[in-house]
Amino acid sequence: MLAEQLREHDHRYYILDDPQLSDAQYDRLRAELESLEAAHPELISPDSPTQRVGAPASTSFAPVTHHQPMQSLANCFSAQELADFIARIGKTLGRMPSLSAEPKYDGLAVSLVYRDGVLHCGATRGDGRVGEDVTNNLRTLSTVPLRLREAEPLPLVEVRGEVVMPRDGFVALNQRLAEAGLKTFVNPRNAAAGALRQLDSRITAQRPLQFFAYALGSAQGLTEQRPELRTHQQLMQLLADWGFCVSERLGACASIEACLDYYAQTLADRDALNFDIDGVVYKVDDLGLREELGEVARAPRWAIAHKFPAQEATTRLREVEFQVGRTGALTPVARLEPVFVGGVTVSNATLHNIDELRRKDLHLGDQVVVRRAGDVIPEVVRSLPEQRSATATAIELPTHCPVCGSAVERTEGEAVARCSGGFRCSAQRAESLKHFASRRAMDIDGLGDKLIEALVEHDWLKDPADIYRLDQSRLAQLPRMAEKSATNLIAAIERSKHTTLARLLYALGIREVGEVTAAQLADSFGALEPILAADAERLREVPDVGEIVAARILEFFADPRNRQLLEQLQTLGVSWPAPAKTRQDGVLRGKLFVITGTLEGMSRDQAKAKIIAAGGRVSSALSSKTDFLLAGEKAGSKLAKAEKLGVPVLSQAAFEQLLVSD
Repeated sequence: MLAEQLREHDHRYYILDDPQLSDAQYDRLRAELESLEAAHPELISPDSPTQRVGAPASTSFAPVTHHQPMQSLANCFSAQELADFIARIGKTLGRMPSLSAEPKYDGLAVSLVYRDGVLHCGATRGDGRVGEDVTNNLRTLSTVPLRLREAEPLPLVEVRGEVVMPRDGFVALNQRLAEAGLKTFVNPRNAAAGALRQLDSRITAQRPLQFFAYALGSAQGLTEQRPELRTHQQLMQLLADWGFCVSERLGACASIEACLDYYAQTLADRDALNFDIDGVVYKVDDLGLREELGEVARAPRWAIAHKFPAQEATTRLREVEFQVGRTGALTPVARLEPVFVGGVTVSNATLHNIDELRRKDLHLGDQVVVRRAGDVIPEVVRSLPEQRSATATAIELPTHCPVCGSAVERTEGEAVARCSGGFRCSAQRAESLKHFASRRAMDIDGLGDKLIEALVEHDWLKDPADIYRLDQSRLAQLPRMAEKSATNLIAAIERSKHTTLARLLYALGIREVGEVTAAQLADSFGALEPILAADAERLREVPDVGEIVAARILEFFADPRNRQLLEQLQTLGVSWPAPAKTRQDGVLRGKLFVITGTLEGMSRDQAKAKIIAAGGRVSSALSSKTDFLLAGEKAGSKLAKAEKLGVPVLSQAAFEQLLVSD
């Protein structure tokens, strides 16, 4: 078939760099296919090589919810931080696992979804949960297969990777733009992002973009089809077999010394590469061990990015402003004379806290060294006191909040100073309400940052309960808030009333309680009332809850204003049913389970629901406090760890028998 011949030649040219035809021969084949499809449009398929030319302009990008969240990576910047990461892994697993290493591309992360082997959808990372549909643009990339090279493709597979613009293509593009009198791009990453977000994919088709695959998201039936697939190295080979470009610099590291050698060599080769990288990514090679290590709120515990040294520049510190955050924390922000560093113009930089500011001996008017930490976050590195003028002045922590005038307090032993105003402070109120309404909290669509700031300014929102007192007619009075927008927002507020306990706990903004901890609390207690009644010892039984987190939870719920807020929310119709019906008299009451391996005819979520329904609790972390390990097929290292700790191991049959006896 002509289309299949062209797909094969495209693969050899763009992926393998091993063309088997001259350009003239290839052009003749393509012209023949285009002629055939023009005469018989019914023969055109979505994976035809002719479909890479781009589609007419769109007016917007539709949202796409990823099948699995596209997580960020934790970063490290030194050998010691890398050693700490490896030590944490070793402590959890009881040994140092082999790591895969690969360059960290400085481009745009995307997800490609294939159904039955054919490209179905392509989306940007977005916020990790929801991205933008850029399928038409991604189709134009020659390194994105329109059909996987697989005889028996999976029903659904999600391939993750990075879209980059090669340096030589970037130079040529900027030259063309300059000759045409158009604005040029600052760096290849900005050029790649701009090209991929063109509303007219015919423009994207003219840009020199390349896709590198580095991970899988969802992959239905992969375990059954390829039970031998156990490592990241094997996964990268599979992606290459499917027709993707993968890193040619993929390495294996069995020690921290090997990791540092790989890092040093990659850094030395950085300028010679034809694409930008900003570090090295280390991943636990064994896919089963990754599952055991798990993840935190937005990043896996089994991977880390070792960032390259940042680029630096010198400028003048003009002013320091203290911004007030959601928890009242005062964060000093440097206002700088604009300076070009790391490919962007920087005029603001973080200073973290007053101790950091003093440690760096910063004065207003100083010449300072600025860098983009990890090539991303602008940071003031140090002052240059030898260049300090006689008019430079010291910087002091404010005694009163710059927003509301309340006293600024600083607990002994803590680096952070905080405004004591609470919800009386409009800055804290606005940030707390933004957090409460955010997607991962109460998920109130349409209640964005600007609108919340306007509602706080009008004094219509004093606490989260006031959100549920808003009415449509009042909202419609706001500038740029039309009747339809007000109607949609009220509908979204009504939908948010039916939430989960985990979301509510996260939305409340309890210090130190993130998404993962909130979910652990909800799973462990099953309802809000037991959390309100719990003491520190009981709270510390929850995975990820230590002494400090337990103290924060107790402090929050000891405040009568917070208890009153919960009562008001319930009165206004907000409900948060328990994660599952928990039986206090169940046979598993009070027992803590960890689940590992593959269960027959039962998913882990289903097993978890059965345990909770029988009064038990489920954790992802195995410890001496675990009462039972439920072990299915291919249980992995958790089985050995349970035996070492003396934790009783239940087979699936024994577990089901235990439930029957209830």
